Amino acid sequence: YKFHVVSSNAFSKEKLDTMTALGAELDIIESDSGKITRDLIEKMVEHTNDIALDENVFFTNQLKNSDLIDGFEILGKEILEQLDAPIDGFCDSVGTAGSLMGVSRALKKANQKTKIVVLEPSTSPIITTGKSGSHTVEGIGLGFVPELLDEDFYDEARVVDEKIAREIAVKLAREEGIFGGTSTGMNVAGAIELAKELGPGKTVVAIACDSGLKYLSETLYAN
Repeated sequence: YKFHVVSSNAFSKEKLDTMTALGAELDIIESDSGKITRDLIEKMVEHTNDIALDENVFFTNQLKNSDLIDGFEILGKEILEQLDAPIDGFCDSVGTAGSLMGVSRALKKANQKTKIVVLEPSTSPIITTGKSGSHTVEGIGLGFVPELLDEDFYDEARVVDEKIAREIAVKLAREEGIFGGTSTGMNVAGAIELAKELGPGKTVVAIACDSGLKYLSETLYAN
């Protein structure tokens, strides 16, 4: 099938070029600031809805498709199997909320006491404070509360400073060989803070969810 993608210059060149290389038709919605904002996401959604009016188009509807949750619940089960130990906390940054909801559903079924923490950029704290803003952490922080986010499956929402997320991402690459992007840095930054609060002997999980290869043209690993 032909694949039609709506994206933006707010996302890395590597991601856009990869989709084009794989044969996708790519529509770019410009972000004047180069940052991710609520207005940008809403324009992308509006453009996608216009494309979906064609009866020959199947709209996967990433923001509302509950298949995401089912898919990520499998990841939650894999985490439980591989650790084979009680999980005390799980931190995840939220875009569609598919990964957080799927993994937390599996973890909560195994242990209701597992603390699930939603993470978002400090400059766009829509879930924690109701205020949206701009940021450059790709894949998260839509500027509105995602429809898939269910309060029954998380315990708390917190913000993470983007500068700290970037520092952690670089540290992961250079000291641990974990080559992720800014959202990975945010996830691990949140997990470190939660682990400090829960204390010694506790197990906290975070997802390294994307490859640093997608960010080589940006400033993340420039220095």
